[in-house]
Amino acid sequence: MDESSGWVWAAYVSVLSFMAVGGGLVALTPELQRFAVETHGWLTNEEFAASFTIAQAAPGPNMLYITLIGWQLAGVKGALAATAAILIPSLTITMTVVRWRHRFKAAGRLSRAVREGLAPLATGLFLATGWVLFRSAGHDWRGALVALVTVLVIVRTRLNPIWPVAFGALIGGLGLL
Repeated sequence: MDESSGWVWAAYVSVLSFMAVGGGLVALTPELQRFAVETHGWLTNEEFAASFTIAQAAPGPNMLYITLIGWQLAGVKGALAATAAILIPSLTITMTVVRWRHRFKAAGRLSRAVREGLAPLATGLFLATGWVLFRSAGHDWRGALVALVTVLVIVRTRLNPIWPVAFGALIGGLGLL
């Protein structure tokens, strides 16, 4: 890839990061996948899914796949630009809101209304993320079954989500999928 694709990626991520305050970037994954894979063809579906999976498996913030894709597009400069693009806008908004909240203590009802109003939106975006990543991985009915069971176990039990995800990874790693 050329360096300009890394800058385009960073600019686009920067715009989306305004909607990702508080860790919502994972919910924007479908849009990022569409932009990088379908619109520009910089990555294949499999490469995008692999970047996302590696970033989620690694310790640290869940936005590391943005850095990995920036690195794939434009090397170290692309990785640094993409990381700054995702961090600076949402950090600025967060700091502004924290200052605003301390200044206007009576805004507690407004804060609660915003949080409760955004919950259904966030849920829908997370479901869309799961769907896009599932489609990108190219699973057959066995993969769909493992994914469905994993989701049900996570939703219906208090079991730490790492265990069903690790079990699915083990099954895939053994070539049973």
